[in-house]
Order: sequence, then C-alpha cells, then structure tokens
Amino acid sequence: MEKFDNRIDADQMSAFDKYPCYYGDDLELVYTPEKSIFKLWAPVADRVRLNIYSAGEGGEPEDRIEMEKAEEGTWRTVVERDLKGFFYTFQIEREGKWLDETPGIWAKAVGINGNRAAVIDWNETNPEGWELDHKPELKMFSDIILYELHHRDFSIASNSGIQNKGKFLALTEIGTKTPEGEATGIDHLKELGVTHIHILPSFDFATVDETKLEDNNYNWGYDPKNYNVPDGSYATDPANPVVRIREFKEMVKSLHDNGLRIVLDVVYNHTASTDHSNFNLTVPGYFYRQNSDGTYSDASGCGNETASEREMVRHYIIESVKFWAKEYHIDGFRFDLMGIHDIETMNRLREELLKIDPTIFVYGEGWIAADSPLPVEKRAIKENVKQMEGIAVFSDDFRDGLRGSTFEENQPGYASGNINGNYEPVKFGIVGGTEHPQVNYDGLLYSSEPYAAAPSQSVNFVSCHDGYSLVDKLKLSVDGENAVEEFVQIDKLVHTVLLTAQGIPFIRGGEEIMQDKKGVANSFRSPDSINQIDWSLKVKNRDLFNYISALISLRKAHPAFRIPTVEGLRQWLHFLDTGDSGVIAYTLGEYANSDEWKEIFVAYNGNRHQAEIEIPDQDWFVVCRDGLIDLNSQDRISGGKVSISASSAIILYRK
Repeated sequence: MEKFDNRIDADQMSAFDKYPCYYGDDLELVYTPEKSIFKLWAPVADRVRLNIYSAGEGGEPEDRIEMEKAEEGTWRTVVERDLKGFFYTFQIEREGKWLDETPGIWAKAVGINGNRAAVIDWNETNPEGWELDHKPELKMFSDIILYELHHRDFSIASNSGIQNKGKFLALTEIGTKTPEGEATGIDHLKELGVTHIHILPSFDFATVDETKLEDNNYNWGYDPKNYNVPDGSYATDPANPVVRIREFKEMVKSLHDNGLRIVLDVVYNHTASTDHSNFNLTVPGYFYRQNSDGTYSDASGCGNETASEREMVRHYIIESVKFWAKEYHIDGFRFDLMGIHDIETMNRLREELLKIDPTIFVYGEGWIAADSPLPVEKRAIKENVKQMEGIAVFSDDFRDGLRGSTFEENQPGYASGNINGNYEPVKFGIVGGTEHPQVNYDGLLYSSEPYAAAPSQSVNFVSCHDGYSLVDKLKLSVDGENAVEEFVQIDKLVHTVLLTAQGIPFIRGGEEIMQDKKGVANSFRSPDSINQIDWSLKVKNRDLFNYISALISLRKAHPAFRIPTVEGLRQWLHFLDTGDSGVIAYTLGEYANSDEWKEIFVAYNGNRHQAEIEIPDQDWFVVCRDGLIDLNSQDRISGGKVSISASSAIILYRK
C-alpha cells in the first residue's frame, strides 16, 4: 500500500489552481448494453488503468485496460461489450508509483463495502410507481417542522414492531405497533405531525463492515467514503449494488406517499481517510486544504477538510447534491460543519437547486470544529448567513439559552430555572434570529448581532444526535428533591417554546417520548442499547407525546407562528414588560400573517415556582395552561393579574 507524504510542497499547492477543469456529465461511467465508456478526471496522473472484476470483492481483475489521455485532464477508455453485473476500479500511476485502486470519486453504484464500483442498469433501481412519485406540498420554508432520525435508532428495538429493523425499508412499513398497541415507524411520524424527516448520513460511509453486519457495529455515518451511493449496511443485501439503491428509493417514495418530505444529511467537509481517500487516490492533495507549511488543515476535527473554493471541488459538491435531488428525489440537505465550505459554493449550490425544485430546503451547522485557512469572511458560518439567501443555520444561542449550556453540563437553562443570562437568547430564538427592536443582542451567548435575513434562516433546536439528549441534560442540570418529578413539566415548556417560536423547529427523534441516551453525549459508535428508541416509552410518556403533537397541530393551523419575514415580525410580534418576574411574554396580532385569531398571547414561565404577570384586559380563550393544551377549548380568562404555574406556558387568543 503506497503511503503519501502528509505534506504538500509549495509548488504543488500553487499548481492546484492551474489544473484543467472538466464540466462534462460523463465522468466515471456511461453504460449501455453495447458498450461502457469510462472517464476519469486525473490531471496529474502519468498513467491510468481500469481494472474489471467479476465480483464486488476478492479475486484478481478479469481485465486490465490502459486508459488514454483525453481532454481537460481526463482519461478515457471504451469497453465494447455488455458489462452489466461487473465491477471496476481505477488506478493511477504518479512519479513511477502505482497508487491503490479506487472506485473513483463519481461512483454511483458499488459492491460490498464500497471498494469497487459497479456496472448496473439504472432502470432496475426504480421501484414501482417511481416515475409518479409526488412530493407533499410545501408553500414556504417557515411551514417546515424537522424530525431527525438514525435508521438503526428508529427501528432496531425489539419492541418497534418493525420487520426491516435498521434498514431503509423500515420507513416503508405501515401499521407497525408496539406490544402495547402504540403506533411506531412511519405511522408514529404521521401521528406526531412533523413535515420533514432528516435522516442521518445515508451515503456509503467507512466504519461499518458490510460483510459483518451480524456484529451490530454502530456509527452515525459522519465518515464519508463514497458520496454518491446509499450505504449498504441499511440495505437488505449490501453485496447487490442494485438493492441498496432501489430500497433507498422505496423509502423516499413511502415517505412522500405518507405526506412526509425527506432531508439528507451530507458531509462534504471531510473524508474518513485522507491518504487513501478516493479523492487522494485520484488527484492527490487537490481536494483538501493545506496550511501554509503544506500540512493538511483540519477544521473538521477529523483529520482533514475539503477545499470547496477550488473549482473542481466546488463543482463536485454541487453536482453531487444535484444528483441526489434528481435521482433520489431528495427534498432537503443538511450540511455538516457547513462553515468549512465557502459562501460562493453554497450560493451556487442553492442557485442550481432552485432550477430543480425551489422547495428544496438547505441548512447546516454554521460553524467549524477548529480553525481553517479559509478566511472568516468567506466561510458559510451563521455570522455570514445574510449573504446566503435561502440557506438556514442552527441556532446554538437558542439551544443553550433554553435548555442550558452545551459546554457546562451541570448548568441549567431558562426552562429549568436559570433565568439570568438566558432571557435574551430565548427571545432571540423566538424572533428566528432576526433583527427585532425588543431584543437586546448584547445579552446573547455566542452571537453579537442578528444574523438571519428571514426567520426561515434560523433552525431552532434543543438537542440533536450530537450531544446530550434533553432528558440527559435535565438529569445533569436540574437539582433538588423533586427534580425528577419536574422533568415532564420542564420538557413540556421546552417544546412549547420550540414549537411556538418563529423560525424552523427541529426535533431529535425520540425526544417526543423522553428517550435518553443513558448519559452518553457523543454516542456516535455506542451500541444500540444506548442509541435506540425504546418504544415502550411511548405509552409511558403518552401525555408528553400528545402535548407535543398538539403543539405541532397548533403551529400548523395558525400562520401567526410561521411569519416568513422580518417586517412581519416587527409588525405583529410584540414583547410585553413582565418586570423581574422571569416570564417571557408577547403578543401576535392583529390577525398576524392572516391568522384567523385576531390576537394571540403567549407567556413562558422559566421559574421553578409560580409567577404572576399582568395580561392585556381582553376576553381571552385559553388554549394552553398548566401543562394542558386544547385547541378547541372554550375556557375563558379576562385580563389583569394572572398566575402561571412553575415551568409552564400559557397560550391565549381572542376572536
């Protein structure tokens, strides 16, 4: 196995921008039964070889073919026979040394473990009715409610009632139930009422050995190997290149048929390997950033970072996303460590997706894990999101203000009684990260000014796969004799703020039934016993599930909670002076965003004790109070002094 020098010399780095670029749509493979045309972009290779195999692993090549140099740094060869069912790799020679074999960076079908690309007939990958697949309607991004899940976590438990446990097909099964008769799987998602299912990385990743799935090795999947192929560990037959593709499409169609859109978590910011990645085995050094001394930079914290500002890297990311959108009908993309990418790449990507489907939603982590050679002003970070129209970022100010610090695990947040220092960050989330005259931006945790040009550019969340679950965080940060008894009411308050705030709400799968991870924060390779959803929690915590589902119904029924513009927020959302009570209160009206209710009053009491506030003197209908919610309630309350129970919210409206 040939080793790379982990240092790129100055001459090579300066030459990167001079490499010829190729924009044709025929890279990798164009297949017909009569012939297969292979083309590889490898501008610094001295020779390139194509290896043809009869199997996806093992054995020697049936044929080795020298490829010929072609236009714009590409190499080409044609095989004049039907290669369907065969596998192949490329191999480049550079400076007298043959590098390891690679399936190529554009492999769209692979054998087991993704070491060899596959020749397939793409017509065989389409499930019945695929050409009639129809996305659920989406009028505007502010209507989105995100739900994050991992394929194994969601279905692997013995009480899930799902047959295809841990597989793409789990999301095609209808009518699955727990032993207690509670809906699971896709029926659970429909009962909850979310709109978009955000699936953790589902492209071909490196850390799960597909030949040993019986070992039940677990990983989140943030270690990319082949970007343009579904991962085989989630397929029923990872050795068959067609199966993983067809089953992924079956999953997408099932979600669409059941009124749910799908978001793909993408990780273009780094690769699992550096020296022996498909990138470096094709165009050594080019796809990665380097420090001034020639060493690989590492803003991802995973050993490398990709150089999106280089023309063919940018082209690759954009074309890869377009491929998923077109071939797999993906409805949205969540970018891992999006701050590693440059603004121009993200904007060009968004422009290309608009041509395909303007309702495709793009969002990401607006930060980096470590410093990068990419200048701050060019990074796709939250501070620069106003320069990226139609792209959203996660709000860490809202997360830590509401539930407590990510970095100080014992520190509670606003919802669990820590009012001081968290009041403004919660208000910041309520206005969707935008500029509002009643928010003091000097009081934020991580930001110094509003960054969103529209509320839909801010994704509000309190937990995700990465970090403590909400329940684990409460266990660490809420003290006192009756702390455990308070968890449900605090949980309800957290979700009330989350689902009534402007912006895009995001729910980690399992939070709706109080699933924890047994105190493990970074559970990226923890066993199923830590990560899986225990579906018995649904009957145990049915009251919380019903409450969250009702909040979602409230949000979907009333556009006042989904105001799409900064101007609309300034016009309709007004915070009230609640003194030193610790209560956050505001009104939405008149007929905010064409809502049928004339005015809505919302108040959150983050204290762990009862609080009193003055509310406007009107005849109000009570929708939510004391941890109970009823959209059709006829209970009324007059204005004046009103008490709000500890760790709870009150929502009122007037006709």
